[in-house]
Amino acid sequence: MNNLQLILAFITAFSVVLLATPSLIKVAKLKQLVDEPSEERKKHTTSIPTIGGIIIFSAFIFSIFLWFPDENYKAIEALSQFMYLAASLVLLFFVGVKDDIIGMSPIKKLMAHIMVGFILVVMGGIKITSFQGLLGLDFILPDYASILLSIFIYIVIVNSINLIDGVDGLAPGIGLIITFTFGVWFTNSGDIHWALVSFALAGALLGFLVFNFNPARIFMGDSGSLIIGAVVSVLAIQLIQTPLDFLPVDFQNLSTPVFAMSILSYPLLDTLRVFIIRAAQGRSPLSADRNHLHHKLMDKQLGAKRTVLIIYLFNTIMIVQAFFFRFDNPNISFVISLSLALIFALVIYMIAKKTKG
Repeated sequence: MNNLQLILAFITAFSVVLLATPSLIKVAKLKQLVDEPSEERKKHTTSIPTIGGIIIFSAFIFSIFLWFPDENYKAIEALSQFMYLAASLVLLFFVGVKDDIIGMSPIKKLMAHIMVGFILVVMGGIKITSFQGLLGLDFILPDYASILLSIFIYIVIVNSINLIDGVDGLAPGIGLIITFTFGVWFTNSGDIHWALVSFALAGALLGFLVFNFNPARIFMGDSGSLIIGAVVSVLAIQLIQTPLDFLPVDFQNLSTPVFAMSILSYPLLDTLRVFIIRAAQGRSPLSADRNHLHHKLMDKQLGAKRTVLIIYLFNTIMIVQAFFFRFDNPNISFVISLSLALIFALVIYMIAKKTKG
């Protein structure tokens, strides 16, 4: 497989979304599958379709099956893992569609996530087996610990992507940055199958961003954010598990856990922040509110476009710094990344606090 196929996977997914979304918008409006501007937390003023995840999922799956490579010894294992991922995505897709159209209780959604985590981790074998020296933990995890940790990571990442879908263009834009970075990583590590998965989803998200950037003409809904979160969680685990011997020399002193967390910096940091605030207020961590950093920026009249551009920049800077500030001791890299993330979060909060109309 050469880089041309990766480019074609990206272009295919992008083209399918770009060409099919206008028709989906018309059908959704005709069938009243829309989000009405009546609730306190919603800032849009017109009815907007909420089932954009349908086209993201369809374009992604179509592109993968069209271009999935099979010419080397890794193909069988990679295809097996991807089939478990595809099965999980089908389940999440229907969970998301149901939640978008008629709603779904948090308990039922959690049960679905546990089921998906079991499929991916236990059946698919997509799991973290070591902390790669982070926090001084360089041993192989016991199987039960590896399974529990991997399912927990999956649930955290899926919910973090779902929770940032609160401003036009934010979730698909951050998802694009994340998946494109994963694609570059897997291309350099020679893991072409996961590179293809990364670029296919990146292409679908770029196409969707055309319609979701402010002013949005369609929302992805849970049917989209759950799909993105599941794929991103798998890519993050696969990145952490990348044998450093497979990487170019310039990458070999990069801590894979720290780099994965840096790639996911905004979703993880913002989710941790709102969970702490909600717990401190005695509320469920999954309850809805406007305590996200992107909501704080929006509430100070910064505007949707400037809000998402600031957050895009924040996440991109975190990725770049993780690559340049890397040390043989992964704990140093972790402390630097965490400190910078907290500083950037504080800066964003201060901007929100000081900005006037």
